[in-house]
Amino acid sequence: MNLIELAPKLEQFFTNTHVNEAFFQIGAVIIIATVLAFISRKLKQPLIPAYIVTGLLIGPVLGLIDNKELIINMSEIGIAFLLFIVGLEMNIKKIKEVALVSGLGGTIRSLTMFTLGFLIALILGFVTREAIYIGIIIAFSSTMVVIKLISDKRELDTLHGRIVVGILLMEDILAILALSILVSLEGNSFLAVILALVKGILLLLAIMALTKSVLPKIFKTAAKSQELLFLASISVCFLLSIAAFYLNLSIAIGAFLAGLSLASLPYNFAIIGRVKSLRDFFATIFFVSLGMELVVDEIIPIIAPMIILLVLAVLVKPFITMFLCSFFGYKRRISFITSISLAQVSEFGLIIVSQGLMLGHVSRGIFTLTILVAIITMMITSYFIKFEDKLYNRFKKSLKVFERFNHGYEDLEYMPKKKINVIMCGHNRIGYSISRTITKLHKKMLVVDYNPEIIKMLIRKKISCIYGDAGDVEVLERLPFDEAEMIISTIPSSRVNKLLIEKIKEVNKDAAIYVTASEVEKALKLYDAGADYVILPHFLGGEHVSLMIEEFSENVGKIIEHRLKHIKELKHRQRIGHDHPKHHDHVD
Repeated sequence: MNLIELAPKLEQFFTNTHVNEAFFQIGAVIIIATVLAFISRKLKQPLIPAYIVTGLLIGPVLGLIDNKELIINMSEIGIAFLLFIVGLEMNIKKIKEVALVSGLGGTIRSLTMFTLGFLIALILGFVTREAIYIGIIIAFSSTMVVIKLISDKRELDTLHGRIVVGILLMEDILAILALSILVSLEGNSFLAVILALVKGILLLLAIMALTKSVLPKIFKTAAKSQELLFLASISVCFLLSIAAFYLNLSIAIGAFLAGLSLASLPYNFAIIGRVKSLRDFFATIFFVSLGMELVVDEIIPIIAPMIILLVLAVLVKPFITMFLCSFFGYKRRISFITSISLAQVSEFGLIIVSQGLMLGHVSRGIFTLTILVAIITMMITSYFIKFEDKLYNRFKKSLKVFERFNHGYEDLEYMPKKKINVIMCGHNRIGYSISRTITKLHKKMLVVDYNPEIIKMLIRKKISCIYGDAGDVEVLERLPFDEAEMIISTIPSSRVNKLLIEKIKEVNKDAAIYVTASEVEKALKLYDAGADYVILPHFLGGEHVSLMIEEFSENVGKIIEHRLKHIKELKHRQRIGHDHPKHHDHVD
C-alpha cells in the first residue's frame, strides 16, 4: 500500500470520534501511570499509590478524561481477569496445612468485622440496608491488592503467604455468596435469597461437570499450540462470566469459577503466564479508576464515618486477625505479618456497593465513602507489606501479649537429651532433601521451623525440633550453636541469615555455616558476613544436570535407572505437597 492509498485511511482514523476518544483516553491513562510509576520506583515506593494518584490527576484534579465510563468498564474487566488468575492459582493442597486458620479463622474474622461494621453504621445513623452494605464492605480484604503485593515480593508460598491466600479464598467464597443474594434485598424476599444460592450452586455443579469431562479433552488439544491455549482459556473465562451474568450473578464470580475450573489441569501455570500481561494491564486501569471515581464535593460530609471505617480496617481488623492467628497457634511474627497484609477493604466491596448504587440500595455518598476507604487502605497496605519486617521489629516487644493466646503451642517441640550435630533452620523443599541426607549420615539433627504442622510431623518422626522463627533472637538463644558441627539455613532472607551468622560466630567459630540467598548480590554479602557456603536454589538445577551429563556420558544405561528413581521421588514429593516450588519460606 502506497502513501496515496494510505492517506484516506489515516484521515478516516483520525476523524473517527469514537476511535479517537477510546484510544487517546486509554493512552493518556497508561502514559501518565507509567511516568508516575517510574518516579515511584525511583523513590523506592510501591506502585499502587502511583496508579491511584494517576486517577486523581486525570479525573477530579485536571479533568482530562471525559469518558469515565470507558475506564470504569475496563477496570471491571481487570477485576474479572485478576479473579480468573486467583482461581487458577488456587491449589487447595498448598493451603491444607493452614486450612483451620484459613477456613474457620477466616470465617470468624469476616463475620466479626461484618457485625462490627453493621453495628457502628447503625450508631452513625445509617438505615439498616445501608448498614448491611457497610458491614459487607468492611468484612473482606482485597484479593487483588494483597495477591499482587505479596506476589511481587515472592512471598505467596511462605507460611504467612499461605495463610493470607487461604483467608482470602474463604473471603472470596463468602463475598460470592453475598453477591449472589444481593438481588434479594430488592424485595426483602427469603425466597429470592434461596433462589440466588440455588443458581450459584447449579453454576458450580455445572463447572465441576465440565472440569471432569469436557475441559481436559479440550485443553489436551489446545495445549499443543500456545496461541490456542491462550484463546481457549480466555474463552472459558468469558463463557462462565456470561453464564454468571445471565443467572443475575456478578461476572467476577464467573471469572473466579472459570479459573478454579482450570486450576486442576496440568496447563494452569502456562495459562497464567499467557494471561498475566492482560491482568497487569487491566489491573492498572482498575487502580486508576479508583482515583477517578472520587467526587470532591461529597468528601466533607463523610469525613467522620470515613475515619471510623479506616480505624476499623487498619487497626481493628489486624488486631482481630492477629488474635485469631495466635489462637490457632502461630507465633507473633507470622500473626503480625498476616494481620497487616489484610488491613484493607476488598475490591468485592467496590463491586457490591456499585451494584447497590444501581439498585438504589445505597446513596452516592456511601459509594464515595467506600472508594475513599478503599483507596486509603490499599495505599496503606502497600506500605505495610513493603516494610513488614521493620514494622515487626518496631512493635515486637508490644506484641508479646498475643503469645498468651497460643498457650500450649509452646510445647510444640521435641528436644531429647542428646548431642546435636546439625541445626537446620527451615524445613521446606530444600530442607526436606537435606534432612534425608543428614539422616543417612547418622547425624543428630535439630530443626527450627515456624509452621506448627511441620513441627507436629517432625515430632511424630521423633526428629528433634523447635517451633519458632529463626529471625527471632529469643529463639536463636535457645539453640545449641556451641555444640553443632554444621548449621544450615534454607531461608533466603538476608536479614535472618546475617543474624544467624552473627550469633553462631559469637559461640562457635569452627561450625560450618550454610545459608541460602535469592540473588547473587545477596549471596556475595553473606559470604562477606562469614558464610562458608551460600545456596542459590535457581542455580542448583543447572549444576545438578551438569554433573549428571558428566556422569552418564559414558554409560547411557544409568540414565534409565536415574529416570525411574526420579519419577518415584517426584511422586513422593507430590504426595507430601512439594509440587510447583515457585518460592521459598522467607524472602527479603
